[in-house]
Amino acid sequence: MNTIPLTQSILGLLAGIGLIVLLTARFRIHAFFALLLASILTGCILALPVTEIIDSIKTGIGKILGSLGLLIILGTTLGLILEHSGSTTVLAKAVLRITGTQRAAMAMNIIGYLVGMPIFCDSGFIVLSGLNKALAKRSGIPMIVMASSLATGLYAVHCLMPPHPGITAATGTLQAETGKVMLYGLLIAIPASISGYLWSGFAGRRIGVGVSPEDTAIADTREGPSIWMSVLPVVLPVLLIAIRSLSGLEVSHPSRFLQLMAILGIPEVALSTGILLALTQLKSNMGKILAEGVEKAAGILVIIGGGGAFGAILAKADIGSHIAQNQSIAALGLLLPFLVTALLKTAQGSSTVAVIAAAAIMQPLLPLMGLDTANGRILCVLAMGAGSMMISHTNDAYFWVISKFSGLEIKDMLRVYSTGTIVMAVVAIAGVYTLSLLL
Repeated sequence: MNTIPLTQSILGLLAGIGLIVLLTARFRIHAFFALLLASILTGCILALPVTEIIDSIKTGIGKILGSLGLLIILGTTLGLILEHSGSTTVLAKAVLRITGTQRAAMAMNIIGYLVGMPIFCDSGFIVLSGLNKALAKRSGIPMIVMASSLATGLYAVHCLMPPHPGITAATGTLQAETGKVMLYGLLIAIPASISGYLWSGFAGRRIGVGVSPEDTAIADTREGPSIWMSVLPVVLPVLLIAIRSLSGLEVSHPSRFLQLMAILGIPEVALSTGILLALTQLKSNMGKILAEGVEKAAGILVIIGGGGAFGAILAKADIGSHIAQNQSIAALGLLLPFLVTALLKTAQGSSTVAVIAAAAIMQPLLPLMGLDTANGRILCVLAMGAGSMMISHTNDAYFWVISKFSGLEIKDMLRVYSTGTIVMAVVAIAGVYTLSLLL
């Protein structure tokens, strides 16, 4: 039984977010310390013991660094190698020849949607961030528009399509049909992704976050790798992860090929493969670039660790249990799983955790909501997936991956990307409601 009143939980959430925005945007305090202070403030408002606040902060940092630390170090290093070898320049020119400079943001949104099918949005953004930067410079489109367009394309399928862990776990908990969840999730993710791209272009250009004129051109004098050797270090990790995710590794006696894919398709192993390929295109300074990758990743990891600490404190508010104790609101139907997941996502930062927790809350309520049918379970899972998009902000590790890999101000991220996740969630739940009329 939750002993923290709902009003106190919400007050702690709002106070913590407000302090982060104030310290980072107004006083330019480093994001890690802003997140640390917000964690302490929120813990105090929730009336947690000092020892519990400290333990939660350490646990939150440990969990997020344990899950993303190696991935970020490898991804950062891969991006730097591609940049120094000239591969990102080659890729940027190739994409722009196909799409034209004015449609570079749309191209990145589509690439994000496709790449995001088999891999985590964090991994996808890290792998593609070098290309995204190069295209932003080449096209002159504001970085906030380019980054948010790519991020929303990746995010749409991450939240709505198995085999991503949150939606997959919810599918199992509610015993929904995985194939149909995947198919319908992919379809609903299309308008969600498009809405994220359109909002990014509208809000990003509106606040005027642009690329300085001296940076708008990619140097043409550098002799870069061939197009194939520029593409391969990016595409191969994605393909390896996709094969591992989609090749049926759950069979009882997998073949040697599947066993090999189970190893090569691990994101960290796949990225390492990309690094080895990219290193073949470096002509000098290999040691210096590798050291630079580690140093750059360290700054990102510190901030992401702070986000994990804040998320761990917010999880103590346990807003979802308040809803579970009041079953009379089950009459909201599909809106209930959407709102529950959105609250959990906003409170603790992880879309995966939000969907998994919401599924545990919703499962006994399915009969009351009239969703205790095969199609009803599918719709409930998708409604939770839509809710898990809203709102991605300062306690979400993905938020910090986007911000730090793109060099964006937090206030601009909140005004463009975070608000974009609200638009995406609304579009997605509208798609789920439309689907419910057709099934």
